[in-house]
Amino acid sequence: MVATSVPARPLHPLHAILLAFPLPLFLGALLSDVAYAESFEVQWANFAAWLNAGALLFGGFAVLWALIDLVRAGRARRGHAGLYFAALAAMWVLGLVGAFVHGKDAYAIMPEALYLSAVVALLALVASWLGYSGVRPATVAGEAA
Repeated sequence: MVATSVPARPLHPLHAILLAFPLPLFLGALLSDVAYAESFEVQWANFAAWLNAGALLFGGFAVLWALIDLVRAGRARRGHAGLYFAALAAMWVLGLVGAFVHGKDAYAIMPEALYLSAVVALLALVASWLGYSGVRPATVAGEAA
């Protein structure tokens, strides 16, 4: 049997480096928000704001690169590239909202900052998964995998 496949296209190395930053930085912001929620030590809120800003910086370049990839993607890759771009864009926009929330007084950010950080960290995980997974080969119906 002949299998049809969509060639897996790995990320450009620079794109992969840019994509490596948002997940740990947004996760660090989430952990800092959890620490702030438990201790109300203001410095944890500052850490979360700084980590969020760093993730937005690198994530913005990754979103731009994903947009260019989406425009250049062929018909076979357009669905995966679109889903990847949508996950990255949602991560970045909600991260920006989170940055605005973290910009308020430290005592006024809870619980919105914690909820936004959790959603953004989850979106960063999904975007990283989609970005690093590439496109997988599709097999012909009836063929054993």
